[in-house]
Amino acid sequence: MLTKRIIPCLDIKNGRTVKGVNFVALRDAGNPVELAKLYAENGADELVFLDISATEERRKTLADLVLRVAKNVNIPFTVGGGISSIEDVDTLLKCGADKVSVNSSVVKNPQLINSLSAKFGSQCIVVAIDAKQVNGKWKVHLVGGKVPTDIDLFEWAKEVELRGAGEILFTSMDNDGTKDGFANEALAKLSTELNIPIIASGGAGNTQHFTDAFLKGKADAALAASVFHFKEIEINDLKEELKKNGIPVRL
Repeated sequence: MLTKRIIPCLDIKNGRTVKGVNFVALRDAGNPVELAKLYAENGADELVFLDISATEERRKTLADLVLRVAKNVNIPFTVGGGISSIEDVDTLLKCGADKVSVNSSVVKNPQLINSLSAKFGSQCIVVAIDAKQVNGKWKVHLVGGKVPTDIDLFEWAKEVELRGAGEILFTSMDNDGTKDGFANEALAKLSTELNIPIIASGGAGNTQHFTDAFLKGKADAALAASVFHFKEIEINDLKEELKKNGIPVRL
């Protein structure tokens, strides 16, 4: 049985790690290079680095910062934010990223998923999907959650799998930063309907929430930010708790 992964997320704005609630009210959470190194040393399975304002500010991901983080970690490292071409991905992989996360650019140009997967391999391509419930339906949002669309979460997830995505990072905007738990019903539906790994994101507040994401949400990995950044949960303690609950993890 594949082990479940615990993934700290570094949301980057102006070169610093930040964290908000429902994608707004951002507060500083520290130096991303120092945090990344700390997580790599303390049991994280992977890291995700998201330059959250790159798309909105119409600029590229901070390649120099990616390079500095990569030099300080020895675990898989995914980078996202402002990626819209094969050249962007090539640059980030050369800077030390293991995978890239694409979001707004592939909604606008779905063929980009096919191109990236063909060029770099599906294992390298993570499609991030930010969604919230609108009139009871899960709808995809773009540009760091600021631009709503009428695209259905589940239909879009199926399409990105068919186009060659290797993984989906699903963030529930309704749950993000609330610490009330992950969107397990939506996660379970994604995990049941798709054949590629689903990373749960948005809502982690305690160790039980991670257990629920794996058992109820059937997620393959769980991503969180503030509970790790502000030391409310230690990763090794979390993994011990998951193991007690019969969830396979790498200790």
